[in-house]
Amino acid sequence: MKFQHIFIALFSAASLLSCDKDDTPQPTASINVIHASPDAPGVDLLVDNLKVNTAALNYPDVTGYLKVVAGTRNIKVNATGTNNSVINANLTFMADRFYSVYAYNLLASIGAILVEDNLALPAAGQAHIRFFHLSPNAPSVTVGTLSGTTFTPVFSNRSFETQTTATANQNFTPVAAGTYTFDVRANGSSVLNLPNIILQAGKIYTVFARGLVAGAGSQALGAQIVTHN
Repeated sequence: MKFQHIFIALFSAASLLSCDKDDTPQPTASINVIHASPDAPGVDLLVDNLKVNTAALNYPDVTGYLKVVAGTRNIKVNATGTNNSVINANLTFMADRFYSVYAYNLLASIGAILVEDNLALPAAGQAHIRFFHLSPNAPSVTVGTLSGTTFTPVFSNRSFETQTTATANQNFTPVAAGTYTFDVRANGSSVLNLPNIILQAGKIYTVFARGLVAGAGSQALGAQIVTHN
């Protein structure tokens, strides 16, 4: 299964900015929202009760970065066209920083995790990569590279994320740019093989496991890559 990344222009950043009485722009942060709940419907996104999308954000779409006023913002994720909030969280964003917000888990237990994105450029010839385990019913996994039959772990013994583990896993790992075969293993056996993955020099990536073990169609166990720059 190939990685894919979907950047959709749903947002008008200007609608999320405000000015003080002297028309001085307030400090802002940038957030990237990812719909990673495999059985959740399309959703609307609200920042401080302002709906900011013009079309439903569907699984597993990604918004790309949008600007919000720095500080504590109320983030709601509503089933599209309704006032039914499946997520209602107050999240704090520091000025001039970048964040990703994942709507994740099954709909019955849907939640949000917030991680900071360090977008400092990689060293020459390097890419940056990190991994989040967002498949609700998958066991702990180790993600690594395959060269012939040689498996080299990169992210070891990762269980389904909580906010605590996601924060601990938010830092990026430098790797040499190149073309890789990634293998996802549970209990020593391959559960997902991802050949011909190109990591470009200077790029920053998040890979996340998504979908369900024994899921069908779009809900099948898979992986997705988000390119941050």
